[in-house]
Amino acid sequence: MTFAFATLAFLTAAWLAIVVLAGTLEEYGTKVRAALAGVTPAPVAVMSVNVRARYPSRRPVRLQARPALRAAA
Repeated sequence: MTFAFATLAFLTAAWLAIVVLAGTLEEYGTKVRAALAGVTPAPVAVMSVNVRARYPSRRPVRLQARPALRAAA
């Protein structure tokens, strides 16, 4: 009975792998077919994105130890 469940688990995992692979190939199939045929794929629209560097609103303050703590060290 254990071997039957192991076989069933193996077949289920194999079926799931085939389904995932088929979905991936279906999604990228046009690109693969175009590459195998030597045809350049359709160009992708270019998007412009404005990127601004964010600077901190205030300068970082360096922490200073209190004199009592400094003397204890």
